[in-house]
Amino acid sequence: MLEIIAGTVGLAIGFFACYIWLKNSHKNKFSHFEYEAKAKAKAIENEAELLLKDANVKIKEQEIALEAEFQKRVAKVEMRNRELILKTKEFKNKEEQYALYEQNLQHKEQRLDALEAEKKDQIAQLIDKMQNIASITKEEAKAYVLEKVEEQSRAEVAAIVRKYEQEAKYEGERKANYILAQATTRYAGEFAGERLINLVNLPSDEHKGRIIGKEGRNIKTLEMLLGVDIVVDETPGVILVSSFNLYRRAIATRVIELLVEDGRIHPGRIEEVHEKVQKEFEDKTYEEGENILIDLGLFPMHEELVRLLGRMKYRASYGQNALAHTLEVAKLARVMAAEMGGDEKLALRAGLLHDIGKALTQDLGGSHVDIGVELCRKHGEHPSVINAILAHHGHEEPDSVESAAVCAADKLSAARPGARREVMETFIRRVKEVEEIAMSKPYVTQAYAINAGREIRIMVNARKMSDNEAVLLSKEIAKEIQEKVQYPGEIKVNVIRELRATSYAK
Repeated sequence: MLEIIAGTVGLAIGFFACYIWLKNSHKNKFSHFEYEAKAKAKAIENEAELLLKDANVKIKEQEIALEAEFQKRVAKVEMRNRELILKTKEFKNKEEQYALYEQNLQHKEQRLDALEAEKKDQIAQLIDKMQNIASITKEEAKAYVLEKVEEQSRAEVAAIVRKYEQEAKYEGERKANYILAQATTRYAGEFAGERLINLVNLPSDEHKGRIIGKEGRNIKTLEMLLGVDIVVDETPGVILVSSFNLYRRAIATRVIELLVEDGRIHPGRIEEVHEKVQKEFEDKTYEEGENILIDLGLFPMHEELVRLLGRMKYRASYGQNALAHTLEVAKLARVMAAEMGGDEKLALRAGLLHDIGKALTQDLGGSHVDIGVELCRKHGEHPSVINAILAHHGHEEPDSVESAAVCAADKLSAARPGARREVMETFIRRVKEVEEIAMSKPYVTQAYAINAGREIRIMVNARKMSDNEAVLLSKEIAKEIQEKVQYPGEIKVNVIRELRATSYAK
């Protein structure tokens, strides 16, 4: 029994202990859930506070931006108002100035009117006095006064003009003669006459046959390659090389001399020697141009111009060597520019380049003036150099002392006795052809070739030809001359249309 009671008590105690444990365990579990819920609530609260702070910051930034935009617009409005106020004030000031100016102008006009009236009164009084004294009418007295005033003024003006014209003419002639005398006496040039043929000496007449070659192959190759005429005649020991182009003729002469020395004469060897001599002449012309620039102290200059300057040694005009003429013009121009207070170096350079286009006219054709201007512009030469090239043949007026000196020096060099030569028959025939072309055109009354055949003046009937037709006629005649006449340089065509109206008072 006791054991049962003890077991029951023990069981009851166990149940109670188990109940207490379960209760405590359930209580602990719910406290853990409560803690987690509180932690999550705290996190949500913190996050809500951060979002609220961010929203407040953004709202504040927007308020600041809106405030700045508002202030900017307010500033613009204020600026516009200020500008409007300033413009209004300026306009008012201008209105006041204009009113003052108009008032002064009216005052001056009134003063002028008063003076004019006073002058008229004085003239009227003078005329009345003359009318009373000389017993003439008012109109006659007025005409007499005006006539005397006009005669006196015209006589005084004419006397002054004549005086200064005579002084200017005398002083100009004296100064020009002094400058020309100084230039010509301080420069002494040499004249080298150029021929149309070169003689090549041969060791024996057997070489003539070798130069001709089998069936003429060698001489045909030489003439075709060198661009010259080779004349093999009965003259013993020599052959003739003929060409108007001095450069080609010099190259051909050198090629034939080397072939004769070598002894091997055939088409292949001719081409080989020709290439060698051509390269030798290119180097030689550059060296000669370089030496000229060194002597004159005109470096730097573009390589192409230097080479063309040396090549002018092999160019002639009317028998005058182009390089000799160029050096003569350059040195004369330098002396003249120095006498007139110009730039000596610039005048020397302009004189040296004034005919540079002649080095290419035989290859390219056309006017040496146009070619020279294009070359100098291409290589950046001084504007006075380009103006000298254009002015020395009348394409432009000289715009500087240096250009004028080059023009005068060119005339001196070309016109001095013995400088140039030309066959008289050829010259007369060319002049006659030019005049005949001009006279063959309708409405042409007279035609004169002047300036050594370089210019033709054509008189036309002004009643039958207009100014525009005269321009077309000059171009037509120039084109026909260019097609039909052989001439050096260029020919200037002037068509002159003059209308004279004559009436008779009876």
